[in-house]
Amino acid sequence: MPKLKTKSGAKKRFRLTGSGKVVMNQAGKRHMLRRRSQSMKRKARGTTIMCDADARIIKRNFLPYA
Repeated sequence: MPKLKTKSGAKKRFRLTGSGKVVMNQAGKRHMLRRRSQSMKRKARGTTIMCDADARIIKRNFLPYA
């Protein structure tokens, strides 16, 4: 069985915590920021933990050895 390749787009966007959860950047900070409230923009700073259903897909298909 050959080694599996990690998707290079995924390794730039996601990383794993020590307990195996997937950390990602918050969405919604690229464009059309005038119509978004200040509190929404403030909450979208930094990183967040991905939900379990999506994290399972990322770990299985895109980060196989992470």
